[in-house]
Amino acid sequence: MQFSQFGEKFTRLAGISQLMDDLNQGLKNPEAIMLGGGNPAAIPEMVELFRQATAHQLENGTLLKAMLNYDGPQGHDGFRQALAELFCKEYGWAITPDHIALTNGSQSAFFYLFNLLAGEYATGQQKKVLFPLAPEYIGYADGGLSEDQFVACKPHIDYLDDGLFKYRVDFDALEVGDDIGLICVSRPTNPTGNVLTDDEIARLDEIARAKGIPLLIDNAYGTPFPHIIFSEVTPFWNDNTILCMSLSKLGLPGLRCGIVIADPKIIQAMGNISGIINLAPSGVGPALMQHWLESGDILRYSADIIAPYYQHKAQQAVEWLQQAIPAPKLRIHKPEGALFLWLWFDGLPISCQQLYEKLKQRGLIIVPGHYFFPGLPDKKWQHQYECIRLNYAQPEEKVKQGIAILQQVINKL
Repeated sequence: MQFSQFGEKFTRLAGISQLMDDLNQGLKNPEAIMLGGGNPAAIPEMVELFRQATAHQLENGTLLKAMLNYDGPQGHDGFRQALAELFCKEYGWAITPDHIALTNGSQSAFFYLFNLLAGEYATGQQKKVLFPLAPEYIGYADGGLSEDQFVACKPHIDYLDDGLFKYRVDFDALEVGDDIGLICVSRPTNPTGNVLTDDEIARLDEIARAKGIPLLIDNAYGTPFPHIIFSEVTPFWNDNTILCMSLSKLGLPGLRCGIVIADPKIIQAMGNISGIINLAPSGVGPALMQHWLESGDILRYSADIIAPYYQHKAQQAVEWLQQAIPAPKLRIHKPEGALFLWLWFDGLPISCQQLYEKLKQRGLIIVPGHYFFPGLPDKKWQHQYECIRLNYAQPEEKVKQGIAILQQVINKL
C-alpha cells in the first residue's frame, strides 16, 4: 500500500512512538522495569482523593452527564469558567473562558499549535518552531506537517558540585530570525528536570514580543498545578503567551485532558481544528476536576501532596545513582522538577541508542537521549549521544533494580 506524503511522514519510526510502545509492552510484562515512559506515580493520597471525587460525581450525576453528552469544541464550559476565575483570583491574569481551550491531551495541542503558527504560509514563506534550550520534549519532534519545521539551540552547561550540572539558555548564541513563527519551552523541562528561571522566561518573552511571535510554555509539570517543581518560580502568562497545562501529571493520564491558555484568536482557531478532528474533547476529566478548581483544592493538593512526594523520590534516586556510578563517569542534571533524571555519561564508548538496547535486553527500559534534540543543527555534537532519560517516579524497588542493572552494564563498558 502506498501512503500520501502525510502518511509517509507519520508512519516513520518516531521516538515518541517507541516510547509509548515500550510503555505498553511493559504493562503486559510485570517483570519489566519501566523507567522510560512518563507515567506519573500512583500517589496513595491522590488516588484516594480521585476515588472520593469520582464517587461524589457519580452520586450527584455530574460524571454520568459528562459521559452522555458532547461538550463544545473548546471544551467543558464549567471547567473553563472555573479555571479562568481561579487564575484571575490567584494571579490577576486577565483571562476569561474565551482564553481557554481543552484538548484530548497536550500532545494534540502541540500538534495544533505547531502547525497553526509554523510551517508553510500562503506567501510561500516557511516558518519554524524555535526551541531555545535543547534538549527538549521527545513528543515535539514529529509534530510538524512540514519537514525541517523545528530549530533548536545548544545550551550553556554549568558544572555544579557533587557531579551535577545544569543547562541554561545561551542568549549570546540565540538567533531568532524572520523565519521563526513560535518560540517553545517546557518548564520544568522534559527530559532534564531543568526549570527556566524567571529571568530566562522574561528575556524570552521580550524576544518573542520584539519579533511579533508567541512564546509557548509547556507547563505540564509546572506551577501552580501539578506543581512537580522544586525551585521557587513565578507562574507566568500574558497576552503574548500560550500556556499549556494538563491533568495527566496531576495523576490522571488516562483522562487525556490538555489545557491551552492563549489569546482568544488562537483559542478560536484551536476550537475550529478540534471540531474538525475530534468534534469535541473529552468532558470526563474536566467534569471530575471542576470542583477542585472552584474550591482551590487543586492548588493545595499540588503543593502539599504532589510536590513533596516527587522531590523526595528525586533526591533519593540521585543518591542511589551517585553511590552506584560516581562522577565523573556519571553526571546528573540538577533535578528541579518533572518526573525524570537526565543522566550524562561523558565519554560513553557506545551510543545511547546502543546502551538502550543493552539495557532493554536486561529488562530495563529507559529512553535514549538523542531523541530529545529535535532541530539541532549540529548532528555530530557528541553530548546528545551520551545521555539517557530515567523516570525516577516508579515504585522504589523498581527504581533500585533499574539502577543496579544500569550500574552493571555501564561498568562493563
